[in-house]
Formats: sequence, structure tokens, C-alpha cells
Amino acid sequence: MRLYNGASVPLTAIFGIIVIVVYAFTAIFAGQLAPFAETEIVGMEFEPPGGAYLLGTDNLGRDMLSRLIWGARNSIGIALATTAIAFFSGALLGLFAAVVGGWTDQILSRLVDMLISIPSLLFALLLLSIFGTSILTLILVIAVLEMTRVFRLSRAVAMDVVVMDFVEAARLRGEGMWWLIRREILPNIMAPLVAEFGLRFCFVFLAISALSFLGLGIQPPTADWGSMVRDNAALITFGDITPLLPAAAIALLTVAINFVVDWMLHRTSGLKD
Repeated sequence: MRLYNGASVPLTAIFGIIVIVVYAFTAIFAGQLAPFAETEIVGMEFEPPGGAYLLGTDNLGRDMLSRLIWGARNSIGIALATTAIAFFSGALLGLFAAVVGGWTDQILSRLVDMLISIPSLLFALLLLSIFGTSILTLILVIAVLEMTRVFRLSRAVAMDVVVMDFVEAARLRGEGMWWLIRREILPNIMAPLVAEFGLRFCFVFLAISALSFLGLGIQPPTADWGSMVRDNAALITFGDITPLLPAAAIALLTVAINFVVDWMLHRTSGLKD
């Protein structure tokens, strides 16, 4: 397959794009696609697949297919909101530090180094145990932890552009800091930042799923793929693959996004197939 400009698109990227579109469609239209309501108890617990319940029921008698569909909206939506907050705040601070430099850059960089030195999952567990496990708290805690990674990348790539002659010329013309960021620096570092957004979404998505599995993420009765694995884990003992379905949904989306990000980086790097 080829794009309008003649660039070839690998099969892995096509597969990733299709998966992302399907997941996005499912998340947006979950209310129309799900056979039952998100928290509706429709039968006995752990009913086998078949009949009205294509994937059986969970530990409380809720339809697994419906919970998977609703989980797409909740898991992806919360992860996307968290990633957006982490990305834009981290990128903005990183660009600010690169342009201003001096003590401002040093103070911000050392604060970020201090946060990065603490294991993210353990730090998130500690903060959520202190401040509670509401969705807003979950989003803010994960966003603060992930923005440190975005800060380091945006600062690093911006530092390479700040020393360029065209940026120095803009400074001599009297252009302000935000003009430099918007018009001179940001257009030249968009490729790695866009790729970072995709990768950061994967890390946030997996972190929220892991916290939900541990009981400190998205709280019941809200449908979430991480907590669905935990709630139905007992079925693995009996050879039932039901707990693996939400785990497979998490893995498939992560792989698809990585395929697309790899293709984007390959295109922007100028390398030939």
C-alpha cells in the first residue's frame, strides 16, 4: 500500500491503524454496541459463553462482552486524558527550560531527576493510598509522574534547536520567548514529540491497567480491563480463558500503537526501506 506522496506503508502500520480505529469506534459508541448496561447483573456468576452471553458472565453475573466494550471507553478515555495532561505540561515545561536556560533550567531539571529516580509504580501506589483512588486523583498522579519523561525528551530535542542560527536571528530581531517556541522550535521537533505522545499513551495505559489490577486504579463498578483481569482471575485455575480477554485487549492496543509509532519515526528519520 502507498500513500498519496508515494511513500509505502508497511503491513504492520496498516494493522496498527486498523486496530486503533476499531478501538476508537468501540470506545465512542460503547453505549450503542454493548448488549447490556455497564453494571447490569444479567445472570449467575461465571456462566459459560453461549446464548445471550457470547463471552459468558463475570464474578457478579455481568455480561463479559458488555464489560469489555464499556471498558474500552473507560480505559482508553482515562488513559488518553492522562496522556494529554502529562504530554502538554511536560512538553511546555521542557521547551520553557530549553529556551530560558540558566538557573530555571537547572532547577526544573533537578526536580524532574528527583521524581524520575523514584520507581513510578511504587510512587503511584503511595500517592493513591494517601490521596484516594478517585478518577481525578488517578489522572493527576499518573500525569505528574509521566510528564517527567516528556519534559526530558522535549528539553533534549529543543536544546539542539535553540542553538541554531535561525533561532539566534529571531532573538536578535527581538522576538519573545513564546514566539520562539511556537514559530521556530516547535515546528522542528514535532516528529519526535508526536511519536512520544503515542509511546507515552502506551505507558500510561499499562500503568492504569496495572494499578486497577492491584485495586488502586479505576474502581468498581466502573468497567476497566485491568480490574476485569483481577475479578475473573480465579477462572484460570479451571482452564477458562475469560480473564485473558481483557489482558489480550490491553496487549493488542499497545502493540498496534507501537507499530504505528515505529512507522512514523521511520518516515521522519529519512531512512529508506
